[in-house]
Amino acid sequence: MPTPCLSAIPRDIACVADYERYARHSLDDNAWAYLASGAGDELTYRRNRDAFDALRLQGRVLGDVGGGHTRLELFGQALAHPILLAPVAYQRLFHDAGELAAAQAAEALEAAMVVSTLASVPLEDIAAATRAPLWFQLYIQPDRGYTRHLVARAEAAGYRALVVTVDAPINGLRNAEQRAGFHLPPGVEAANLRDMAPPPNPLAHLRPGQSPLFDGLLATAPTWADIEALRGLTRLPLILKGVLSPADARQALALGVDGLVVSNHGGRTLDTLPAAIEALPAVADAVGGDIPLLLDGGIRRGTDILKALALGARAVLVGRPWVYGLAAAGPLGAAHAIKVLREELEVAMALTGCATLADIGPATLWR
Repeated sequence: MPTPCLSAIPRDIACVADYERYARHSLDDNAWAYLASGAGDELTYRRNRDAFDALRLQGRVLGDVGGGHTRLELFGQALAHPILLAPVAYQRLFHDAGELAAAQAAEALEAAMVVSTLASVPLEDIAAATRAPLWFQLYIQPDRGYTRHLVARAEAAGYRALVVTVDAPINGLRNAEQRAGFHLPPGVEAANLRDMAPPPNPLAHLRPGQSPLFDGLLATAPTWADIEALRGLTRLPLILKGVLSPADARQALALGVDGLVVSNHGGRTLDTLPAAIEALPAVADAVGGDIPLLLDGGIRRGTDILKALALGARAVLVGRPWVYGLAAAGPLGAAHAIKVLREELEVAMALTGCATLADIGPATLWR
């Protein structure tokens, strides 16, 4: 199991990116390949950062920003700030306590946490261990009955929203994972799926000429019909994660979805997709403010959060930065990473003349 290399936060950690080298020291090649890899040539993975770096802010001076704050309401929930812990699978790869450690950090920083279907700790145990607002990230399973069972468990445990990941119907290994021969080590498993019967081999009944992908692996992939069924199944806010297309955004809106996460899965599924921040404006235009948008992918600075809010997001999901902190220094490191991002956001707001999140808009960006 991984052992954090830090017992306190060293002075040379000035931003969340500084945790990366410490995390690499704490993790073996197997865990590092899972955490740090992207799909294909990792162009989209890098583009998520490059696109943020290309955006400029419009500084403002002499404004009265006294009494400013980062509070917001999202899906009927009062949040202290717009930074959510993104769903990350198998967190016991990065810390012995896994999701329990992350939930401890989330509670300390008053951050909402999105718990993965593929968590290495059962969703009920996480809920019992924290007062942080919890949302459940759902991968629709080939057995739709078991999918309904997961939703019922999340509702019973007090989760406050359902985040359905829709951009990863194929669980393929990324290049770095392949080279490292990635595997789940003993003691790390998808704890929420322990009692699910193994799905049948999707390739077992292919006829000559049929595609192993289209006729096999994708035969039980989710469709819009599944989203419609989920909308009728749960009263929780229903949020789709992984939307980049305005047409898909409009389809989701028509089915009564409550929110969208504009995301390319951290560059981990299809390479050469646009950066999430590049796709955000068109999706925002498509929904016209009817439902909240969140952004996921590439956030490394508080200025990145400000830019996402200026282009139409209500909040952001952050993944790798706090996981680097978790691997390097346990719950303390994860909490510190979120704290740094929140403080950077507040400074950026003040220096662009924005006292509250409502003040942030297109004029916050330099044109």
